[in-house]
Amino acid sequence: MSLILIGATGCSDMKRWEQRALSGGAIGAAAGGGIAYVAGGPVLGAALLGGAAGAAIGGLTTDNAPHRK
Repeated sequence: MSLILIGATGCSDMKRWEQRALSGGAIGAAAGGGIAYVAGGPVLGAALLGGAAGAAIGGLTTDNAPHRK
């Protein structure tokens, strides 16, 4: 139960670029692993590379200007 609570509240005070890097890494790892699984390649290596690439892209493409309505 405590892991669910930590997981639900652990990202609430993260900066925008940190949130984007985390979600980009998760999406990249899932995509890399999924593509490697379908193609018959090394799933772990592809997931690691996809996660690293996704985290880098997510973190580096964050705008620094405050959002205006």
